[in-house]
Amino acid sequence: MLILECPYCGVHADETELSPGGEAHLTRHGPGASDDDFESYLFQRENPKGVHFERWRHVYGCGKWFHAARCTVTLEVFGTYPAQSLTPPKALTDAISAKRPGWGWRDFS
Repeated sequence: MLILECPYCGVHADETELSPGGEAHLTRHGPGASDDDFESYLFQRENPKGVHFERWRHVYGCGKWFHAARCTVTLEVFGTYPAQSLTPPKALTDAISAKRPGWGWRDFS
């Protein structure tokens, strides 16, 4: 079972208390965006085998959204952090790199 720590209330919640929200750190385009940008936002998602950054909501707790880094193969959770973060914390990406040498991640800027 997947257990994530809510970075807001500190509760270690299993997946039955949470609601998945898909891929984290997507670029959302405004009203003046092109059709291609909007299509990319709606349909183009990464589905990696390995480390993935996701959005989760603590539905049966504080109700807040947060991000989690986990491995889609082993379900190992590397950490969670607030959804307002534009990029994963450096300490988290360093921890992932230490456990997964050669791990590559896209630039979240």
